[in-house]
Amino acid sequence: MIPTLDEAGCIERTVGRALDGGAEVWVVDGGSRDATRERASAAGARVLVAERGRARQLAAGVEASRGEGVVFLHADTLLPPRWRPAVEATLSKPEVSGGAFAFRFERTPERRLGLRLAFVEWGARLRVALLGWPYGDQGLFVRRSVLQAIGGVPQTPIMEDLDLVSAMRRFGRIECLAIAAVTSPRRYLRQGPLRTMLRNWVATLAWACGLDRARIAAWYQRAEPGAGRVTSEALHPR
Repeated sequence: MIPTLDEAGCIERTVGRALDGGAEVWVVDGGSRDATRERASAAGARVLVAERGRARQLAAGVEASRGEGVVFLHADTLLPPRWRPAVEATLSKPEVSGGAFAFRFERTPERRLGLRLAFVEWGARLRVALLGWPYGDQGLFVRRSVLQAIGGVPQTPIMEDLDLVSAMRRFGRIECLAIAAVTSPRRYLRQGPLRTMLRNWVATLAWACGLDRARIAAWYQRAEPGAGRVTSEALHPR
């Protein structure tokens, strides 16, 4: 399940990797003005248009799809080769409600930047190990029966991924795989990896404290470089 908005530059690679093993891949578009839908369809995805907003798009995709295991994926994140057997093996465990892949950035040739991105990767591993909070850009997966039991994808303006993980825990263990989904560092390059990581941590702390979600979303967008621009990332914050 891949929500999109103006992602023509990366959607073909993402769909191509997600099709591994004959999986049903849905791209749920929020009204792209570029060739996202056409390229996704040409790459082999089923394309659906839904009301803009990450949580709403994911919910529309869940309703349209039929598989027992549901994988939620960002448009700029590549699943690892042979990801499907790993997900199926994990969901075959009755004590597991769902899980996530490990987090890794696409590699960059610039050494200093690479070191900063590696620090962000380390922070993600620490967050998952200590708190059990994987983010959506790691690729989350869940049993459909669990998703139905919790009432579907949480409909919030931001951080629906953490709401989903929190709800999944009521029905079983969250298992984080050793194999990594590889995500683009583009969100981290505009403001800098460390500042972006800090912004995400502040938003996560606000979520954990139960602050009003609309206020968190408004602050997150103001803190994003180029906040006046309408972009996929601004409308789909992590």
